[in-house]
Amino acid sequence: MTGRNLRLRRLRRTTRTPSGRKRGAQPKVVALGGGMGLSASLTALRRITGDLTAVVTVADDGGSSGRLREELGVLPPGDLRKALAALCGDDDWGQTWARVIQHRFQSQGELHEHAVGNLLIVALWEQFGDHVQALDLVGKLLGAHGRVLPMSAVPLELQALVRGHDPSRPDEVDTVRGQATVALTPGEVQSVHLVPNDPPAVPEAVEAVLDADWVVLGPGSWFSSVIPHLLVPELLDALVQTKARRVLSLNLAPQPGETEGFSPQRHLEVLGRHAPKLALDVVLADEAAVPDRESLADAAKRLGAAVELAPVASPDGLPKHDPELLAAAYDRIFRMHGRIGPWR
Repeated sequence: MTGRNLRLRRLRRTTRTPSGRKRGAQPKVVALGGGMGLSASLTALRRITGDLTAVVTVADDGGSSGRLREELGVLPPGDLRKALAALCGDDDWGQTWARVIQHRFQSQGELHEHAVGNLLIVALWEQFGDHVQALDLVGKLLGAHGRVLPMSAVPLELQALVRGHDPSRPDEVDTVRGQATVALTPGEVQSVHLVPNDPPAVPEAVEAVLDADWVVLGPGSWFSSVIPHLLVPELLDALVQTKARRVLSLNLAPQPGETEGFSPQRHLEVLGRHAPKLALDVVLADEAAVPDRESLADAAKRLGAAVELAPVASPDGLPKHDPELLAAAYDRIFRMHGRIGPWR
């Protein structure tokens, strides 16, 4: 038995399972992702449960995060900051702190475009020497409605095999390096992988997945925010072995560059190729964003999942999720498909 499997077995013995949760308790939910997609999910989920953990990708190499990562050798803090902001409450305290940590300096100097929250998180990492302890303290300061964890304790580089990255060579496959580059790459992404290719998972993230009632993947940048979690071996093992139910939330539209021209079912197909052992329970999609419901149902069935269609898009017509509608959709799924309940 590998060391990774031994660690997973120990964690499973020391965590509670959904079947042991008391009737009437709130669902224990873990949401995985990064960037604005994860923020949308967290903003919705904090409305329906007080037992919420975000597990965040740490492969960002652009903007303020990329500069801090290059200069100080730290984890990129940007997606962690966004997740913390999304977990802030709707009261004055929560909304004030959400604005503060999202604030970016505007100057002619080195501070230009650095986010306050990024600097705060990195400062606390240096003070404590512990990623999880520092993030928990930031969450306490903000009054965050949940916990934020990095998926790995080492900075990761995302690499992609892209067909037609060079328009003059449309049939050739090139390696594209860096999350920021992959997210906007021309051509067709064939697959992604991490460097190092066997990164250690944060133990608290593995424990949270094993102890969850529900695990939520997506929405978000498919190759650069959603799939990377499946490339961390210990985290993937936990996702496969957990007794939790798994819901995948699809995007409202293909992302320019990264998933240009992808149908909803194509998103499921590429996810399945990257993690063939992972089964899902529910695929959530906006009813107006699915032109071929039968094909999506077939693709979901191959992953073991049922499709739930619900209006979750913002009424303004922009391709973003409405927090209240998304919360209602998650609540309905948890009640209809959960092994336990009701929670409220």
